Amino acid sequence: MKKILRIARVELSALFYSPIAWFLLILFFVQVAVAYLKKIETLATSQELGRALQNLTFKVFADPAMSGIFITGVLNNLYLYIPLITMGLISREVSSGTIKLLYSSPVKLSHIVLGKYLAMLVFNLCMMAALVIVAVFASFHIEAFDWGMILSGLLGIFLLLSAYAAIGLFMSCLSSYQVVAAIATFAVFALLNFMGGLWQDYDFLRDLTGYLSISGRTENMIFGLLNTRDILYYLLITALFLCFAWFRLQGERASVGRWIAIGKYCLVVVVVLVIGYFAAAPGNIGYWDTTRTRMNTLSVNAQETLKAIGKEPLEVTTYVNLLDPTYYAGRPAGRNTDKRRWERYLRFKPNIQLNYVYYYDSTYTEYVYKSNKGLSLDDMARKFSKSHKIDLARFKTPAEIQQLVNLRPEKNRLVMHLKFKGKSTFLRTFEDMQFWPSETEVTAALRRLTVPLPVIAFLQGEEERRIDRLGDRHYKLATSEVNVRTSLLNQGFDSKDLYLKGEEEIPEGLTALVIADPRAAFAPEVLQKIQRYIDKGGNLLLAGEPGKQDILNPILQGLGVRLMDGIVVQGDTEFSPDEVKSFVTSLGTEFGRKVTQLHREEVPVNTRNVAGLVYTGTSNFNVRELLHTNAELTWNKTGKLALDSADIVYNPAAGDVKQAIPTALALTRNINGREQRILVTGDADFLSNVELGKSYSKFGNANFYQGFLGWFTYGQFPIEPTWPAPVDNAVTIKGTSITPLRWIMLGVIPAIGLLMGTVLLIRRKRK
Repeated sequence: MKKILRIARVELSALFYSPIAWFLLILFFVQVAVAYLKKIETLATSQELGRALQNLTFKVFADPAMSGIFITGVLNNLYLYIPLITMGLISREVSSGTIKLLYSSPVKLSHIVLGKYLAMLVFNLCMMAALVIVAVFASFHIEAFDWGMILSGLLGIFLLLSAYAAIGLFMSCLSSYQVVAAIATFAVFALLNFMGGLWQDYDFLRDLTGYLSISGRTENMIFGLLNTRDILYYLLITALFLCFAWFRLQGERASVGRWIAIGKYCLVVVVVLVIGYFAAAPGNIGYWDTTRTRMNTLSVNAQETLKAIGKEPLEVTTYVNLLDPTYYAGRPAGRNTDKRRWERYLRFKPNIQLNYVYYYDSTYTEYVYKSNKGLSLDDMARKFSKSHKIDLARFKTPAEIQQLVNLRPEKNRLVMHLKFKGKSTFLRTFEDMQFWPSETEVTAALRRLTVPLPVIAFLQGEEERRIDRLGDRHYKLATSEVNVRTSLLNQGFDSKDLYLKGEEEIPEGLTALVIADPRAAFAPEVLQKIQRYIDKGGNLLLAGEPGKQDILNPILQGLGVRLMDGIVVQGDTEFSPDEVKSFVTSLGTEFGRKVTQLHREEVPVNTRNVAGLVYTGTSNFNVRELLHTNAELTWNKTGKLALDSADIVYNPAAGDVKQAIPTALALTRNINGREQRILVTGDADFLSNVELGKSYSKFGNANFYQGFLGWFTYGQFPIEPTWPAPVDNAVTIKGTSITPLRWIMLGVIPAIGLLMGTVLLIRRKRK
């Protein structure tokens, strides 16, 4: 050990008695400091302008979308520093001839390798000191700084530097030219970084290159997630290249047969791969989420759902259609990425079996046929497989896939089929920017396999809104459309039509009955059935529309509620007068996280063509307002509303009164041992296809819908993954303090480093 320390000390003396080490350390600190100053100045300015800040430790240091310092300022440039230091570790000895003295000295080759590597670890610690200094400044500037995330990130960066140092040491053994050693080191860094994208179409090579790839591992630690697989990877890669360096020096010191040398290299590689393979197997990986909010861990709801499944295996089969545009997301080359998406779940249930089936069949995307006119499915499959450079024999034909599973109702697009104890359900991808199912949809699909599903029945027979049609006024997007994320189908619900004319009764166990915009009067027997359902304590959504108040009012009068005559109009010249915005009241905090957010951020719900509500308070229900309009802009207008004539003008002389008009009421009472919940709205369009189909809606209709669904299920569905709220939501530094801070970080600290380096260089010259 003494010899290793002595070699390390000599190497450090040579390193720090030259200007290059000091120059690189100062440059590295300045680079990180500049990135930090830009971030903290932007945050201080935003806070002073009254903008809300949140989760600042993550955003400043780790968030790729916000150019987090550890991601863009460190990882993207770290590879530039190490080769400039390691390129002379051995090559300098070879070119100067001192390597022969080392060979003839009573020093083992392992001592040389470990001594020089230890010197590099000390230099790495000096680089880490630069990051620690910035983190310490941040701990004073960010309220409730999350040190757990930062320490995890620092460990990840140090392990990466250590692996880089081992690679650089080996490359330095290969040539007496330092520049060649540096270039070779850059090449290996690039190879390890991009290896995860090589030969991904082949199963065996995909797993091999996926494990050898260095990409993404440090990012996990920067995000605050430590795991034994990634830590062991860095230790194994470090050991691998240190062994390579030792073998190289052995070959230089004494002649060794070619096959013996190759055998030693291969043996070390095999040992590393075997250890890594078993360490990376699900169930063998240990995790530690170091963040305060446990942001890298499944929510409690998801964990409990996986726990309820038990030890029985869960099979997940992904079906990928070559002819559908979703093929690119599920292509064989993307399997490792897909496995990383499932890792959050594999952490708590290691026996999730991920299978993949590739096929070709018809697609519901019209442009595919327009650009391939006259081609049969087989011809298109041959063309597409050739374009994707993949063997068509890997894909099942339409007849073969139909024998396995019917994917036509799923539009033959990428979908996952979950199987558990003889039950099955589909986990879908969606036509939005996120595409893949979130934890909410995954957990909802898992619950479909384990618990009775909540059922929402939609009354039919009086021309109500339909759940199977895509017309503007209907509700298919909200209920049964397979590729809409917020539809009932993908949030863990079952929806069904219900006809009450005849002998059919309202079934027992309904989560809620929906009566949406009936256009024809109810038959007496239908009214009686609805009243019996209410009397028994059934949950209910009643959605009316202006002009048809007399149809719903017979049901509402027993609840102490009435739809107002006329229509609510809004005096906003930017929109049509009937385009009324309704806002969530403080009652929204009882309707889950999404509706609470609507209330807190004052995001309106679009209630177009809405009737106001009045309530008497004479019923057995506790009636509270859930939505109301802006008191300064809205009033109720009786009579016919002509939108194609002159602008609607507020006219107090005609009886117009501006006021906050209730547009949604929540009714509750205790009956039969539980709380009965009824929601009454003066608008049925807020759930319509045309409203939910808006691509960039500024309204909160979808969130409001999910909120009152959760209210009907007493919080069981839809799943709301929740984590502790972040508390690092403010900066303690003022904008006026940035300039002094800039002088300290970019002037004083680099000057101290420069002074230390100058003193050492002068002392060396005097010696």
